[in-house]
Amino acid sequence: MKLVQIIIIMLLSSGLIFSLLVQTDVVNNDKLSLSTPEKLRYLNIPERLKNAIEATEFVRQVADLNVGERENAILREIGSGNVPSFARVLKPVKVIETIDGKSYELIFFSTTDYMAIGSDKDYIYVPLTPLTAQRIANSLDCLLPTKKIVDIIYATAEIKLTTIPIFWQHTDSVKQQLKKIGFNRLTDEIIAGHKKDIIISNKIYDRNRTSDRVIIYGWHKAENIPIQPIYDGHIASYADYSHGVRFLSNLGFLNGVPIKLEAILKDSTYSLLLSNEGRISKPYYPIK
Repeated sequence: MKLVQIIIIMLLSSGLIFSLLVQTDVVNNDKLSLSTPEKLRYLNIPERLKNAIEATEFVRQVADLNVGERENAILREIGSGNVPSFARVLKPVKVIETIDGKSYELIFFSTTDYMAIGSDKDYIYVPLTPLTAQRIANSLDCLLPTKKIVDIIYATAEIKLTTIPIFWQHTDSVKQQLKKIGFNRLTDEIIAGHKKDIIISNKIYDRNRTSDRVIIYGWHKAENIPIQPIYDGHIASYADYSHGVRFLSNLGFLNGVPIKLEAILKDSTYSLLLSNEGRISKPYYPIK
């Protein structure tokens, strides 16, 4: 065996080649963001305008709209910055896994709660179709979570809520739970358990499909005990109150090296850090 081949095998076994390859997927950002892997980050959403409508008014305006019209209204509000402060916060989450005998530490950044519209006092969690959620994710250089990521976030969450199956009043039920425990949003703690996540999965591109689908999972009662197992029975235009959209920054840190999560999910070996179903070659919903 030639010396060059021996060196390549050694690099592969140590993971160094992967580290070198993903350098091409480093997120363009300032030096601070690339050197502070355990600090809070924020979604690149405009500041909320003083004359932005409250959630109560937004609900009134969209109550009689069809799905497409409602999705466009949601896009306008989020695009203009009409979201509560907690919907902007990205908190580091740590994953430690051993792959092929080598230990890896991955830090990724998750929003502390699901996307919402309105002010800090008057907000509502907004149901989105996966295509609209993906459009927002793309504009923010973010990803939607996998099943494994949803489980990791729930296990990590400081605040674990219960689910209450009611429609527009769902947000109020969450607020009541948070008020009962005296929760302070300023602590930037992760909240989980109160929504079914729209997730990415290889099921999105299943060749046996006759139409595009939304993949949902979650609504945990306890760790590893979701009320909603992975489900792909709804068409892609379907959205209801129980669905939540949680964004992940595409920027992560693998053993201290800044990389894109998308690169990890596409890798046949290192996808195990974030996926229960192996490599996900297309970690996104198709945008038409």
